[in-house]
Amino acid sequence: MQQIRINKATADDLNIIQLIGSVTFAETFGPYNTEANMQRYLEESFSDAKLLEELRHPGSHFFIAFEGSTPVGYLKLNTGAAQTEAQDDTAIEIERIYVQRDYHGKKVGQLLYEKALEVARMLGKSFLWLGVWENNPRAIRFYEKNGFAAFDKHIFRMGEDEQTDILMKKML
Repeated sequence: MQQIRINKATADDLNIIQLIGSVTFAETFGPYNTEANMQRYLEESFSDAKLLEELRHPGSHFFIAFEGSTPVGYLKLNTGAAQTEAQDDTAIEIERIYVQRDYHGKKVGQLLYEKALEVARMLGKSFLWLGVWENNPRAIRFYEKNGFAAFDKHIFRMGEDEQTDILMKKML
């Protein structure tokens, strides 16, 4: 494996983010959801219009992990009004760390997480937070290993299905 580099993403990277996001989301959550719910979610969440809006939002920050010229994952951070849940201005949300399946266990997720820490510190934030599906033990272990602790729960709608996300935070 070549060295992984992480680049700040722009609206020009829409197709890369769209591909990584839709493929990794479907791989991870497809087996646990109906095809109709999955299709609806992917169409809404990874549409050109939705992703361009997110990429252009001043409170959102995207980073893409590359191995050579191959994109292998991405990170989305939110501050201020871009956060998906009301938090204070000292918070930064990790909304997505998506890594292609072939790169699981190869530290790409860890490198993206470390980029989130770097950005949080650079912006003077006091804590990071995120939501993780309660039935995703791999992700929960990853965040616990990195010092996150559960502090609440919320409902995540997957089409017609209501699912529970555990909200986790890490103080800086």
